[in-house]
Amino acid sequence: MHKPPPTIGPVQTPLAYIAQRWTPSPRILRRAALSAVLMSVLIIVTGGAVRLTGSGLGCDTWPKCTDDSLFATPEQGLHGAIEFGNRMLTYVLSAAVGWAIIAVRATKPRRRGLGRLTWLQFWIVCANAVIGGITVWAGLNPWSVAGHFLLATGLLTVATVTWVRTGEGDGAPRPRVPRPVRRLSWAIVGVTALLIVLGTSVTGSGKHAGDSSDVARMPWDWTAAAHIHAIAAWVVCALAVAMWLVLRVVDAPDDTRARARDLLLVVLAQGVIGYVQYFTHVPEILVGVHMFGSALMWIAVVRLALSLRERPVVEVPSPGRPADALSAV
Repeated sequence: MHKPPPTIGPVQTPLAYIAQRWTPSPRILRRAALSAVLMSVLIIVTGGAVRLTGSGLGCDTWPKCTDDSLFATPEQGLHGAIEFGNRMLTYVLSAAVGWAIIAVRATKPRRRGLGRLTWLQFWIVCANAVIGGITVWAGLNPWSVAGHFLLATGLLTVATVTWVRTGEGDGAPRPRVPRPVRRLSWAIVGVTALLIVLGTSVTGSGKHAGDSSDVARMPWDWTAAAHIHAIAAWVVCALAVAMWLVLRVVDAPDDTRARARDLLLVVLAQGVIGYVQYFTHVPEILVGVHMFGSALMWIAVVRLALSLRERPVVEVPSPGRPADALSAV
């Protein structure tokens, strides 16, 4: 008797295969998202270390370290090791983003919005790797260096949003404070973003070119750029103080007030570090600490803005339970 051919199931992607066999706990999901945040901060700090140690051209080409070697050679010395080590950290960052992608994909019910955020992180990492290579080819052109840093900050933004969203539902956002307070938070976001951009103009026109050779600088006076940057910092500080006070007046939730307090503390610390480094002729170690503070400040700004609204959990219909019986929001 003739047997029918065996039925072949649909071909699964590796992510679908994993999702079918594993469901991460909420804690694992949060940790996966947090790992991408931490690695985003680390890659900013180590990128600054490359620049501040004069190792920007430690590997003189890209994607290889030399024309003949993928790895740093003994002849390139410490600068080559530092630059190559920073490049290798990109793979660790990619692994952290990959873990977040897998954890989000395996979460049940599936959270497509969260998945888009994790994949956006992946594409930003790829884009910034290319910009990093262009920066090397361009001999540390200050404009491409600034773009490299700003895109890294963009990655930190998406990673932070993803991390916060893993602790929320997927319902429509609902405000937790009055509209004027939310508008104040967006003013803080906008002015802080401007502050970070102005910071690249200070670095791009200052003495830390990233290499000991004659690297071009941005065409304006470093001192003037630093003064404009300081004015923006004072505006951010004033807005942070205003937000801290306003949230107490409107009796905002405790976690929101905690986010405002965190931002105020980070901004004040950044201001102190910024003035100390200016009056001590921008020593490398303080510039590195200031870059780390910039990442922490931006995380605090994003978390504050997101804490002013909430997203409820949307229940998904299950077998035997009609959709209209659910308390969906």
